Amino acid sequence: MIYDVIIIGGGVIGCCIARTLSKYNISVALLEKEADIASGTTKANSGVVHAGYDADRKYIKRNLCIRGNYLFTKAHKELNFPFKRIGSFVVALEDDQIEQLNEHKQLGIQDGIPGLELILDKEKILEMEPNLTPDVKGVLHATSAGLVSPYELSFALAENAAKNRVKFFRNQEVIKIRHQDYIFTVRTRTDEFKGSNLINAAGLYSSNISKMLGLDYFDIIPRKGEYILFDRNQIHINKILFPSPTKISKGILVCPTLHGNVFVGPNAQNLIDVQDLSTTTAGLKEVLEGGKKLVPNLPVRSSIRNFAGLRAVPDTMDFIIDNTDVYGFINVAGIMSPGLTSCFSIAERVEEFLELLGVNMTIKEDYDPNRPAPEHFTQFSKKQIDKKVKEDPAWGRIICRCETVAEREIINAIHAPVGARTVDGVKFRCRPGMGRCQGGFCRPKVMEILSRELQIPYEDITKRGEDTNIVLGKTKDRILNQIEEQR
Repeated sequence: MIYDVIIIGGGVIGCCIARTLSKYNISVALLEKEADIASGTTKANSGVVHAGYDADRKYIKRNLCIRGNYLFTKAHKELNFPFKRIGSFVVALEDDQIEQLNEHKQLGIQDGIPGLELILDKEKILEMEPNLTPDVKGVLHATSAGLVSPYELSFALAENAAKNRVKFFRNQEVIKIRHQDYIFTVRTRTDEFKGSNLINAAGLYSSNISKMLGLDYFDIIPRKGEYILFDRNQIHINKILFPSPTKISKGILVCPTLHGNVFVGPNAQNLIDVQDLSTTTAGLKEVLEGGKKLVPNLPVRSSIRNFAGLRAVPDTMDFIIDNTDVYGFINVAGIMSPGLTSCFSIAERVEEFLELLGVNMTIKEDYDPNRPAPEHFTQFSKKQIDKKVKEDPAWGRIICRCETVAEREIINAIHAPVGARTVDGVKFRCRPGMGRCQGGFCRPKVMEILSRELQIPYEDITKRGEDTNIVLGKTKDRILNQIEEQR
């Protein structure tokens, strides 16, 4: 089969492009190198939907961010992913930072960003955010800023795209691409795919993909950011809290999550290794010290997890969205912050490029833009729970006590379109393992459900894909085999 469009990369950008193209009468395939979508930069994203005032006007990412923020409202209604506009504060701790915040405000208003206000009344600021440092001199308040769960957004996009007949192929690392007679032949480690048009949304690996077609005009720098996540309900933060930005970074923020936690981070460290997700004592100390400048009483003893993510920073410092010299090949690369906010506007830009290439952009008669919200035990009333359990006893079996996740939620996550195939896949779809014990109690049960529902042995269950197997076999069998080998 020759697809009309092949997308390389299953992060939030690739999934958003897939969902956007799913409305048209074209065949689309998405290839993801990992065992699940949203496994790279997307998974460890801060989840902030930015207002759009921060980026310099010379960059296309500024306009795409402003447009993308606006598009989130409609997408949220259609796809039912976790999203809330809680607003953000950029916090000035020095008098000389007020001028910078005022400049952001004035330029933002000129560019159509709604709800920007500069607040200099300390009493009002601390009434709005009681845990903010009393050293605050003023804040830039952006009411349109919000929070989204980046991986749950990606799952919603993928599920709706699959419902509209986009094909998803996981565990498909691209190793070679050939372009001949206007057809792209994409070879992975196990398969071969053909397509008339090719979209490179490979994140940290996007420069490698571009070079496979002889296009070597940008480089991607992996930038690591470390985070500290605090237990739920240990401290209440109303807004997304940023320090005054520098030329390098938006700084270490203090941010609530949609599930009641608070996190601090990220810092910024440029790397060479695109797989270095380690955390360091020095890095976590930097994160904590940065967070405490904004919120002095962070609940340090209530930390439940430290983690790191990598951002794909282009040497151009701007998004690379190009209809390249190779006919039919579109680079969507270097999608650093505010890439998550811009995902829907980036997908619009790709639509425009494909139309210029002559792709059939007529809308399917049966296109359905809607995706129903997944059901969660914690959202039910007592009456609803009683009814659910009577209809299906799996709703009454709580697998994760920290997050109150029922067995039925896990089963639904496994059998959803583009469903979970790994322990982490289940975790990020319905939260078993995200609570205080970090999976210490629920992981064996999650493995049991995966084994049963996918009809695979325990030895084949992985945490997140290749070489992350959790068990290697039954202890007794392995001991007997070792004894036999020694004879």
